[in-house]
Amino acid sequence: MGDFTKLNIVNGIGQILLNRPESFNALNLPTAQELADHLIQLGQDDDIQGIVITGAGKAFSAGGDIKRAVSHPRGPGTAFHELATAVHICISEIRTTAKPVIAAINGVAAGGGFSLSLACDFRIMAESAKLKQGFTSNALCIDAGGTFTLPRLVGLARAMEIAAFDEMIPAPQALEWGLVTKVVPDTKVIQAATEMMEKICEKSLHTFRWSKELLNRSFETPLETQLHHERTGLVSCTSHPDGQEGMNAFLEKRQPKYNQ
Repeated sequence: MGDFTKLNIVNGIGQILLNRPESFNALNLPTAQELADHLIQLGQDDDIQGIVITGAGKAFSAGGDIKRAVSHPRGPGTAFHELATAVHICISEIRTTAKPVIAAINGVAAGGGFSLSLACDFRIMAESAKLKQGFTSNALCIDAGGTFTLPRLVGLARAMEIAAFDEMIPAPQALEWGLVTKVVPDTKVIQAATEMMEKICEKSLHTFRWSKELLNRSFETPLETQLHHERTGLVSCTSHPDGQEGMNAFLEKRQPKYNQ
């Protein structure tokens, strides 16, 4: 691993830091590749309960490194093909991992950084931070899964508005529109993300995995197929130690103890 990202593991939570503060954590190829490697590693580690992604310095991420792309010896098309391939691995890992993923948006999240944050299961946003779709103002189309996640979070009409006008979205507006889960003081972003992760991990992580998978499938799956997936998940949950603990705790009128 290089120095473009940093990985810190604290009490079963993997914290990934995008570490190019001098470029507002713009995503170049090494950064995206390191991020993908971290996500794969954490996703496969049974000792890791959840993942938090944040940025160093004043930004979460300013998105794709256009300066590097324009200077690529084979042109920006090749540069963005390479970068998008690496970033798409990150998005896929975030959306398919069984573990909860929280974006701790410490500063501006624009372009690919905006889309990266939207791919996470939850978003904690600093009061002074801003979101910006970014792509269309530079005559680019939205990437990094943004066209998948954005309309699912805010609806098609609002997504079209964000795509067409690309206005800066301050934290209160992001919360009102449903783009983020919670807005906190600037100095509390990591703390709030950690506390949220700990609260999630008090529940059954096996159940979280099924909830995440079923909800992800629901937008493309016909009703009868979705009902089949739900029944399969329910059987899996009731057969799992967490499910048995949950049902017993309900009957015994006590607090359950999960993830034992």
